[in-house]
Amino acid sequence: MKTAELADRFLRYFEKRDHTIVPSASLVTDDPALLFTVAGMVPFIPYLSGVVPAPFRRAADIQKCIRTNDIEEVGKTPRHGTFFQMLGNWSFGDYFKEGAITYAWELLTTSEADGGLGFDPKDLWVTVYKDDDEAARLWRTIAGLPEERIQRLDKDTNYWSTGLPGPAGPCSEIFFDQGPAYGIDGGPATDDDRYVEIWNLVFMQYAIDDVTSKYDFRIVGELPQKNIDTGMGLERIAFIKQGVQNMYETDQVRPVLDLASELSGRRYGADHGDDVRMRIIADHVRSSLMLLADGVTPSNEGRGYILRRLMRRGIRSMRLLGVDGPTFPELFAASRDAMKDAYPELGTEYSRLSAYAIAEEETFLRTLAAGTTTLDLSVAETKKSGGTTIAGSEAFLLHDTYGFPIDLTLEIAEEAGLTVDRAAFDTLMLEQRTRAKADARSRKRALADHGVYREFRAKGETVFTGYTDLETESTILGVLVDGVSVDRARTGEVAEVILADTALYAESGGQVADKGIIVGPGYELEVLDVQKPVAGLISHTVEVTSGEVGVGQPATSVVDAVNRRAARQAHSATHLVHAALRDTLGKSATQAGSLNRAGYMRLDFTWGQALSSETRTEIEEIANNAVRDNLEVTTRVVSLDEAKSLGAMALFGEKYGDTVRMVDIGGPWSRELCAGTHVVSSAEIGLVNLVGESSVGASNRRVEALVGLDAFRDLAAERAIVSQLTSTLKTPRDQLPARIAELTASLKAAEKRIAAFEARALTERIPALAANAETVGPHRVVAETIGAASSADDVRSLALGVRDRLGSEPGVVVIGAEVGGRPVVIVATNEAARTAGARAGALAKVAAATLGGGGGGRDDVAQGGGTDATSLPAALSAVKAALGSR
Repeated sequence: MKTAELADRFLRYFEKRDHTIVPSASLVTDDPALLFTVAGMVPFIPYLSGVVPAPFRRAADIQKCIRTNDIEEVGKTPRHGTFFQMLGNWSFGDYFKEGAITYAWELLTTSEADGGLGFDPKDLWVTVYKDDDEAARLWRTIAGLPEERIQRLDKDTNYWSTGLPGPAGPCSEIFFDQGPAYGIDGGPATDDDRYVEIWNLVFMQYAIDDVTSKYDFRIVGELPQKNIDTGMGLERIAFIKQGVQNMYETDQVRPVLDLASELSGRRYGADHGDDVRMRIIADHVRSSLMLLADGVTPSNEGRGYILRRLMRRGIRSMRLLGVDGPTFPELFAASRDAMKDAYPELGTEYSRLSAYAIAEEETFLRTLAAGTTTLDLSVAETKKSGGTTIAGSEAFLLHDTYGFPIDLTLEIAEEAGLTVDRAAFDTLMLEQRTRAKADARSRKRALADHGVYREFRAKGETVFTGYTDLETESTILGVLVDGVSVDRARTGEVAEVILADTALYAESGGQVADKGIIVGPGYELEVLDVQKPVAGLISHTVEVTSGEVGVGQPATSVVDAVNRRAARQAHSATHLVHAALRDTLGKSATQAGSLNRAGYMRLDFTWGQALSSETRTEIEEIANNAVRDNLEVTTRVVSLDEAKSLGAMALFGEKYGDTVRMVDIGGPWSRELCAGTHVVSSAEIGLVNLVGESSVGASNRRVEALVGLDAFRDLAAERAIVSQLTSTLKTPRDQLPARIAELTASLKAAEKRIAAFEARALTERIPALAANAETVGPHRVVAETIGAASSADDVRSLALGVRDRLGSEPGVVVIGAEVGGRPVVIVATNEAARTAGARAGALAKVAAATLGGGGGGRDDVAQGGGTDATSLPAALSAVKAALGSR
C-alpha cells in the first residue's frame, strides 16, 4: 500500500466520524521555544492548553514535522528520519479514552477491503501508564487484548507533558510485533527493535505545576476540558505495510536512495557503511526539499543553519561514497517526483527550490576544497614537527569556520597516518551546544508566559479597526506587568495592555508596529510596541506617562497619523518594487522577506547574482512609473483558493487561513496576499529611491529603498554634495566623474612614487644596519627598530636584504617598525643560523608575546605583531634573550 493511500485512508476514516480535516501547518512554527514543528501536536498547542478556543470539537490531520535531535541516528535505525509525517486525531472536550481507543483499534484492525489498515490483532501490543487502570480495562473490553499484551510502564515512556506547567496526562502506545526474526520475545517492555511503536494516544486530563523535569512534577487536579492528542507515524506504518525493512525503503524515500546508489556505483545492500550513507542522503535530501518549500533558506543561524547542515551532511555522504562532483540537480528532482503527489507545491515551485539547493552544493563543494587545503597544511605541519595528532582546536576551526565535517577531517587524517584529538574537539563542540541550549531554554521561558493570555483570548479575537480608522474607542480587557496579570498600572510603569478593539497595527508581514497613544479618563499611555503574542490577540506594550490605568476602563487607541502615512507608503512601495523585480528579472525572482517602516523598505528576493547598475535603474524606474500613473490600490477579503486562482502571490513561510486579504496595485500587475496597511493610490507613495543592493545568501539578494519624504531628503542631500564638489573642483556636474577619476589616478601615481622613494630609502639603510650586527651566542644578530614604515612587505624586504648582507655565518635579523599605528616585527634567519637552532617562526612568537599579539611563520622568515608599538624595543630584546639562551 502506497504512503499516499495510507494517509488518505486515515483522513477518510476520521472524516466519516465527524472530524474536521485540518491541513498541515508549516514546518516553521510560531512557537518561540521551537525552531520547527517537531511533533504533530505543536500547531494545536494553543487549543490543547486552552489559550485559544478550539474552532472544532474534533479534528484529524497529517502534519509535516522536522526533528534533528536524533540526527546521528539517521540511516542507522529503521525509523529515525529528520522529516516525517504525523497522522493525528484530536478531541477538544469531546470524546476521551474510550473513543480514542475505539477509533485506533478499529482503524488498525479493519480489513483493507473495508477501508482499514488491515493489521492482524495478534501482531499488536499496547502499553499504558502503570497507574492507568481505566485504559488497561478499555483495551481488554474494546480490543479483547489479553492481559499479557497490555504492558504497564512508567512516566519516562507513558506519560506526556511539555516539561512546563500546564496540561499533561498518561498515554497509551500501540506496537507492531515484527516477529521472532527481529529480536527477543517479551513485548515493548524489552525495548527491543522487534516491537515498532506505531501510534501514541495521549489522554490529556491533568494540570501540573512545580515542574522540575519532564517526569518530575505535581499534579494539581483534573483539567476542566479533557483532550485527546494522538500521533501515528506515517513512515512507520508505510514501511510495515509495504513489507520493507525501514522507512528509507518506502515509496516516498527509496527513489533518492536508488539514485544515490546509481550515481556512486555502490550497490545498496552490499556494505553496511555504504547503506547508512545512502539512507542519510535519501532522508536529508527529502528533508531539505520540504524545508525549502516552507520558506527556509540556507544560512549560518537558526533554521537556515539546520537546513545547511542537512544539505552538507548529504553532500558529505555522497563524497564518502566516492562522488566528488555535484549531484543535487538529480537527487532533488528525484525527491520532488516522489513527494509532489502529496505536496503539489514541490512541482509548481521546483525551479525556485532547486536553485537554493544547487547553489548551496556549489558553495559547499568550494568549501570542501578550501577546507581540504587548510587541512592538508595542518597535516604537513604536524608531520614536519614529528607529531602524530592534529589538534582538536584545528578540527573545530575547520568545522565551525569552514563547515568542514569532523568525519571528513578524521578520514583525511587517517589516510595520512595521523589521528585527531577528538576529545578536545568534543569539548569545544559541547561548549558550543551548551550555549545553544541556554538560548533554547530562554525561548522556552518565553513560551511559558503565553498561558497568561488565555483568559483574554477566551473573550474573543481583538478587533483591528486600523484599516479605516486612526482612532477607536474600546475597553481595557487586561493589564500585565512583568508578565503577570494585574488590576492596574501606574505612572512610570511599563505594561502590556489588552483592548477589545484597537486601531494600532501589530507588527506582522514585514511591517513594523504603529506608533501612537492610548488615552482614557485620567490616564495616557505611550505605545512602545504592538504584537500578537497568540493568534487572534493583540497586545500593546506601553509606558504609563500619566495617571493610572485599570481593567474595565474605557480606552481610545490613537495612531500617530504621520508615522502611519509614511509606513503605508513604504509598504505599498515594497509591493511596487516586488512587481518591478519580477517584470525585470522574471517570475523566479520572488520575495523571501521584507521590512517596512516609515520612510524605508527592504526586500529580500530569490536571485543568484548581483544586479547591474542598469538593472537597478530599470527596477527603480518601473516602480516610479507606477507611482506616476497613480494606480488604484484595492483590498478584498476572499477565500484562499479564490486568491490563488486570481494569481495572488502567496509568500512561502507565511501562514494563511481559509480567508485572506488580497491587495491589488494596478489590478493584477501587483497582486499579493497581505494584511498590512496601504495607500489608497500609488501616487501617495511619492518617490522610491533605491539606495542599496546586496547579497544575503547564496541565492538571495536584498534591495533597500527610501520612500516618500525620506527619499526626497536623501536625494536633496546628494544634490548638496554634488553642488559642493562642483564648486570645490570648479567642474560642471556632468564632468565630475571624469574629473574625480583624473584626481584619483593622480593620487595613486603620487602614492606609488612615494612608496618607491620610501623603499629606496630603506634599501639604502641595509649596509648601516648590517654593520651594526652584534654577536649573540653563535649568531650574528641585527635587532633594530626603524620607526614608521608604509607596509609590512617593505619591512620584510629590508630584513631579507640585511640577512643577505650578513654572509654565510649564522645570521638572524630582527626588524621592528610601526605600520598603520601598530607594531610589526619581521624575523629572518639564514641557513647557518637555522642549522644552529634559530627558527624565525618561534622567534616571531617571542616578539609578539611582548607586543600583546600573535605571530609565527616559516623557519626562514616570519612575522609578529600586536597592539603596543611602544613595546618594540622590549620585543627585540626578548628575541635576543631567547637567542642567547640557546
